Amino acid sequence: MNFTQFLLIVRARYRIILITLIATILTTLAFSLLLPKSYKATTSLVINYKGVDPVTGVVLPALLMPGYMATQVDIISSRTVALKVVDDLKLTEGPIVKEQFIKATEGEGTIRDWLADLLLKKMDVVPSRESSVIDISFKGADPQFAAGIANAFASAYQQVSIQLKSEPSQKASGYITDQIKLLRQKLEQAQNKLSAYQKAHGIINADNRLDVESARLNDLSTQLVLAQAQSMEARSRQRQTQDSANASPDVLANPLVQTIKSSLSVAEAKFADTSQQLGKNHPQYKAAKSEIDQLHANLDEQIKLTSGGVAGNARIYQQREAEIRAALLAQKNTVITLNSARDEFKVLTTEMENAQRAYEGAALRYNQTNMEGQSNQSDIAVLNLAIAPIVPANRKILLNTLLAIFLGTMLGLGLGLLTELMDRRVRSSEDMGDVIQIPVLGVLHWNPPIRVRREFLSRFLRRNVKLKIDHGTSDVSA
Repeated sequence: MNFTQFLLIVRARYRIILITLIATILTTLAFSLLLPKSYKATTSLVINYKGVDPVTGVVLPALLMPGYMATQVDIISSRTVALKVVDDLKLTEGPIVKEQFIKATEGEGTIRDWLADLLLKKMDVVPSRESSVIDISFKGADPQFAAGIANAFASAYQQVSIQLKSEPSQKASGYITDQIKLLRQKLEQAQNKLSAYQKAHGIINADNRLDVESARLNDLSTQLVLAQAQSMEARSRQRQTQDSANASPDVLANPLVQTIKSSLSVAEAKFADTSQQLGKNHPQYKAAKSEIDQLHANLDEQIKLTSGGVAGNARIYQQREAEIRAALLAQKNTVITLNSARDEFKVLTTEMENAQRAYEGAALRYNQTNMEGQSNQSDIAVLNLAIAPIVPANRKILLNTLLAIFLGTMLGLGLGLLTELMDRRVRSSEDMGDVIQIPVLGVLHWNPPIRVRREFLSRFLRRNVKLKIDHGTSDVSA
């Protein structure tokens, strides 16, 4: 079917199309006029969501912002908000409402839930696409009632929103209060343990005392090194004195030994002169001999005393070295003990500081949650309150008429085409070729009456179809 054939069909079936169009328009107008009036009231809310808590100033995660508006729409459409509207407006107290509830549900369920479901069915929440505005619309037969319900939904939504934010904070505040008590006990225990340890070990400042004792240890180490050097030198002199006392530097450096040696030299010189002049039995000879012997005895005695002094000095240095070594060992033990005490003191101090930080953090969190739990601030503001509408929302006669014209035209065209398919007619030369399946040799333009035209075409078609069956298509065409 081409466009020309379609226009021919429309022209032929225009009555059906026109009747269908008129019937559709009249039906739509009647329905629009007879439909009960329904008024739509709308309340506009602004969601001032900036990602920052208005009380604590905490920045909320940015990932929560895209779904925030959708969450608010779900909250507004929730049963909790609807039940709060029912309670705030005291809708359950009317006797008529109770009768309608019993009639509709036969007493099953609660009247609050029944009313909440009815309100939600007639309520519509539409968020803006490019702004933070949400429209709450309610449809009802009474314009005042519709405006009141829309405003009640906005108010209930604000209260429920505050409640949803404050209740978790209140519960968390109670939990944190219990935790603060435990943390305070742990802090007190840590402080008491640290104080007892300080008293037991006499620690005021572990680092300063350790520095003093470490300085003493270093001083003793220096003294021990010096004492070891002196002791080694003293032992070396002692060994040299024992091996050769006369060649010992200590003996040679002794003034008394030097005096005796000088006197002995003089006496030996004098004895040499006397021995040349006098005989052995001469008294002067014997006196000189006796003086030399006495000087030798005094020299040997003084050498022994000096050697004994060197040995005694070596023993003194050895004893001093031993004493310094013992003191150094004791000081090492003291430093080790102080190091251990300082480490334990640091552990206890760190434990106390950790307990204090945990307590302070819990106290800070408690203050924050307590503020959140007691806050009645909301980021929701009413932009436009709903007012009682004057014009019904369902009586859009002009719009309905335009839609009826469009739908009626489509329906009329559909019925016209359906009628044509059920009762196919020849309306052009193309239709003739399609019906009898033979070439069209010519077209005669004749406008007889419609009745004559129909009878002629009917006889012509019956005749051609019969000839085609009896003799074949080629003979008939000839």
